[in-house]
Amino acid sequence: MAHLFPTDNWLALTQHMARAGQRRLLLLAGDNAWSESQAAHLQHCLPGDWLWVSDKANQAQACTPRNARALLGREFHHAVFDARLGFDAEAFAILAGTLRAGSWLVMMTPPFADWPNRPDCDSLRWNDQQQPTASPQFVARFLAALQSQSAEMLVWQQGKAPAFPAQFPQACWHPVQGEPLQEQAAIRDELLAMASGIAVVTAGRGRGKSALAGMLIRAWNGTVLVTAPARVATDVMAEHAHKPLAFIAPDALLEQMHSGKTPHADWLVVDEAAAIPLPQLAAMIDGFSRVLLISTVQGYEGTGQGFILKLCSQLPVSRRYVLNTPVRWAPDCPLELFVSSLLLFDESGTGTTPVSGEMLPAPAFGTVLPGELTDVYRLLSSAHYRTSPLDLRRLLDAPGQHVVAAKIGGKPIAAAWLVTEGGLTQKLSEAVWAGFRRPRGNLVAQSLAAHGGSPRAAMLTGWRVSRIAVYPGAQRKGVGQALIAEVKRQAPAGCDYLSVSFGYTQALWRFWERCGFRLVRMGTSLEASSGCYTAMALLPLTQEGEALAANEARHLSRNLSCLQPWLPFPLPGEPDTGRNLLPGDWRELAGFAWGYRPLMSCLASLVRVLAICPLELPALRGELQSRQPTAVLCGNLGLAGRKALLSRQRLEAGQILVWHDENQAHTLKAWLAQLQFFD
Repeated sequence: MAHLFPTDNWLALTQHMARAGQRRLLLLAGDNAWSESQAAHLQHCLPGDWLWVSDKANQAQACTPRNARALLGREFHHAVFDARLGFDAEAFAILAGTLRAGSWLVMMTPPFADWPNRPDCDSLRWNDQQQPTASPQFVARFLAALQSQSAEMLVWQQGKAPAFPAQFPQACWHPVQGEPLQEQAAIRDELLAMASGIAVVTAGRGRGKSALAGMLIRAWNGTVLVTAPARVATDVMAEHAHKPLAFIAPDALLEQMHSGKTPHADWLVVDEAAAIPLPQLAAMIDGFSRVLLISTVQGYEGTGQGFILKLCSQLPVSRRYVLNTPVRWAPDCPLELFVSSLLLFDESGTGTTPVSGEMLPAPAFGTVLPGELTDVYRLLSSAHYRTSPLDLRRLLDAPGQHVVAAKIGGKPIAAAWLVTEGGLTQKLSEAVWAGFRRPRGNLVAQSLAAHGGSPRAAMLTGWRVSRIAVYPGAQRKGVGQALIAEVKRQAPAGCDYLSVSFGYTQALWRFWERCGFRLVRMGTSLEASSGCYTAMALLPLTQEGEALAANEARHLSRNLSCLQPWLPFPLPGEPDTGRNLLPGDWRELAGFAWGYRPLMSCLASLVRVLAICPLELPALRGELQSRQPTAVLCGNLGLAGRKALLSRQRLEAGQILVWHDENQAHTLKAWLAQLQFFD
């Protein structure tokens, strides 16, 4: 079997890449044995770390794609990315960001002729199907990006001669030798002179933002407290600080602050700040006079321009800095340009509106076709700062995705990303209500069944508004409402409702209410990604949708007075103060006692029945009436933990049902039992 290139040429090209500060992609497209043979030959010829990211690698240094985040903050010389079974775009971007100048990223793929139609195992993460599906749109995008940089990327397909560059890179790059770059030094000096306030430093991968924070800590004579979602991400910061960091995890810091024991520090430094929900970030900042927030943008962490827009609109940011110069490789590195082009990390233009002036021309509305998704995706990601490569994969190749945009001069100024949901069978919808089944996808449809008042809620079909975005310059001019009205007009026959799930704020709810939505669900715990309480709303389109929306809105209104003590803000609407127990309450209690409905989904029914039931019921009363902490309640009852407590509470709910009506209890229990089994 012929090897890839003569060893001398291969070594020479790699040496020229190191001198030029470049990193490159080498793609091997062929069968498994052939690709592995070529990768092994390269590993033998070129000294380096040779990290393999693969689900099947048998190497000294290996990592599975799902564990790729463990590579953050580390550096490697040469790596292999295995995309033969599936393409984890986030892991690919993470791996590319770890490679230093003079490195090859060797990527193994199926033969190009087979790749577009081959099932992609990674699709199980972003596609609601039960089995892996093909990703023809993303593969086409990958190959097009490869072709556009054909002079810089190396491709070898099995059975074809490899393309070897006619000329080696000649530029000379001077790597950083420990001293700060000019822009790093300038920002550090301004931060050292800052008397108080919030400073934000953002950068793409490899720009030295963590190193800059370490330089600040090293030069500061006082105390600096560091927090980050993962401590491993602060290793580079500690290296440049030349001393151990005073680190505290975000949840531990917030717990101390809430208990009145805020640690004293001259500075609070928050690494990868975009990974922390803004409400928590705001609470942290409130306790310190000087704060430095650093975060990656245009990168795989799911951050971007949207983080900056939301941060600056919600927090009193006094200074903002951007690091532009790469530290670990040269500007215009071929690998960085390829990854940025492929995954749309370049957000140029997302912060400006393609129109100017106070008067906004009437936009044209229309459905977005796959070939028009680039500008729309950038717009959507700018509005939702947790956007990640997973979303791009879903938008391109998952079924049931629709995008409607408002355009001026052919450029999108607003877009709504919609997902088809619902359509479950009656038995499956009832099994979801009881907690026996959780099929993939159907976020709002399943939630209405699992937490709402109707076991058949997931039978109807709806369009969920997954994302909506309006360019900043076009906001507060009615464009968002007009876009939702257009979505309503474009909804297909048989679509019963539009739905939305969002982190509740009064401002957001006012927008959805103006669009015609009705609030139908309010969660009672903070949602991890937004730091807010989850709310859901419906806009009915058919008679069946109207009946569902009316029923769920009544269900929420009837439960408002029971939910309110568990929420830190006033709920909208007039609560129904009636305490009478209805048939739906007893059915809900049965779903908790003999099914797997969550405790908080049955909160209102339980509160009502506890007010009239004479039974002792210490597990239920301890949590819902006395509001005892779980650890205290478990200790009082001699239970091992939360799981044992929940089992006791379900047992007590069954006792309530038997106390109320033994015959009805047996009927409900039999009904619940048959929901577990169906074709």
